[in-house]
Amino acid sequence: MSTTSAEPVVDQATVPPASIPPIEPPRPRTARRRRGFGARAAVIGPPLAVLVVLLGGWYAVSIALAASGKGFLMPMPHEMFTLGFFDPQVGADIWVALFRTTGVALTGLAVAMILGIGWAIAMSLARWVERSTYAYAVMLQCIPILALVPLVGFWFGYEFTARVIVCVLIALFPMVSNTLFGLQSVDKSQRELFRLQKANKWTVLTKLTLPAALPSIFVGMRTSAGLSVIGAIVGDYFFRRGEPGIGSLIANYQSRLQSAELFAAILAACLLGVAIFAFFGWLSKVAVGRWYESAL
Repeated sequence: MSTTSAEPVVDQATVPPASIPPIEPPRPRTARRRRGFGARAAVIGPPLAVLVVLLGGWYAVSIALAASGKGFLMPMPHEMFTLGFFDPQVGADIWVALFRTTGVALTGLAVAMILGIGWAIAMSLARWVERSTYAYAVMLQCIPILALVPLVGFWFGYEFTARVIVCVLIALFPMVSNTLFGLQSVDKSQRELFRLQKANKWTVLTKLTLPAALPSIFVGMRTSAGLSVIGAIVGDYFFRRGEPGIGSLIANYQSRLQSAELFAAILAACLLGVAIFAFFGWLSKVAVGRWYESAL
């Protein structure tokens, strides 16, 4: 006669599923909107606060100078718009000059990018090229550009070509240095892997070092973008022949003591530099943002 042991019956409904995480109820839309508004305020708030402080200090200095009879040294902030951008004649002159300066800056930046990237690639492929030429790139960066501008005008004239050359001289070194840094910063183990596969220099360049150097190349592009605008303005300021750019307008307003128009032209030049810098920042995110996360 066989006996069977009776096993205790456990109600499965009474046992909480430990492996299944609890499901949180969806947050209300008002909380999401508040959180999104708070994040946007944290980003936009500090710059706006600094802007308010700067404008307040500007107004205080302008009022003090106007009371002492030297108001022409610093106009009121709103006068940049009332006497500058919103004036039909002055506003038209500023935008036309800004368009011409943009053409010079973008042309010089494109030439600097081609020369800088090509020069850096040559130095990364042949160490003797780096030892022979990198010191001259550093010297070119250290020479004050105002010392070279008269020579550029003397050799190449005082119009579009000379202004582009000034942009290239200013914007070239960041492209060379940042691209070379990126090409030489590839992980050593990855280089050894390509070496084990007996890859030639062209394959290593196109498949490894150049893609890995893209973040550094875009850093050089953003830096050179701002410098190219400076070069275009410097060229316009000194080469007052041909079609005048924003630098020529700055020189004219300065000589006539038109401070409101002068500040409006300077603000337009600043906005141009910021716009070009922001464009290359956006282009960097589109090109390498999916697989590269900046540490900054």
